[in-house]
Amino acid sequence: MAFLKTGFVSETTPQLRGDGLMMRPPAPSDYMAWADLREASRDHLTPWEPKWARDELSRWAYRRRLRYYQRDQREDLGYAFFIFAEQTGDLVGGVTLSNVRRGVTQACALGYWLGERYAGYGHMRRAVALATEYAFDDLRLHRIEAACLPSNAPSIAVLRKNGFQEEGLARRYLKINGAWCDHLLFSLLIDDPRPAKDIGS
Repeated sequence: MAFLKTGFVSETTPQLRGDGLMMRPPAPSDYMAWADLREASRDHLTPWEPKWARDELSRWAYRRRLRYYQRDQREDLGYAFFIFAEQTGDLVGGVTLSNVRRGVTQACALGYWLGERYAGYGHMRRAVALATEYAFDDLRLHRIEAACLPSNAPSIAVLRKNGFQEEGLARRYLKINGAWCDHLLFSLLIDDPRPAKDIGS
């Protein structure tokens, strides 16, 4: 896998490549592909995400999202990536490294989503592997945290296949689709053992 290296708080745009994927920050020109994929995957995504706003997929809401992502990257608070299939250029989903904390913590939170038509092919397992390497090697973080609903077996599998360890249950941790829900908490440390790169999907 190859990285276009960027130090943290860099003004350059990070791009991650490897395992058949290319990941880069969202751009204005991605709007139609993003809105189409999210709309086609609405029933697949809404059980696992915060409640969608009425204008969730509008161009205006997308522009607002981009401004938020750009501010976070500029201030070293978060890094958002769209995931593309390298051969076709198709947008397949997204990954975020958010809530970056420096000082004595050196940690962030991992989040991700995948279009329904691309589920089951190992795309997210590979994308999370790329994102974790970026977090440790480029951002120089010590710890990556993730949380998912106990019923979300595919998400749990993605985390475990990337070496994340379960740390416990957080009661009513996040408001998902309009309801406060318990979440399983996972983490990966920079010196934790990680699976070999040729693991299966």
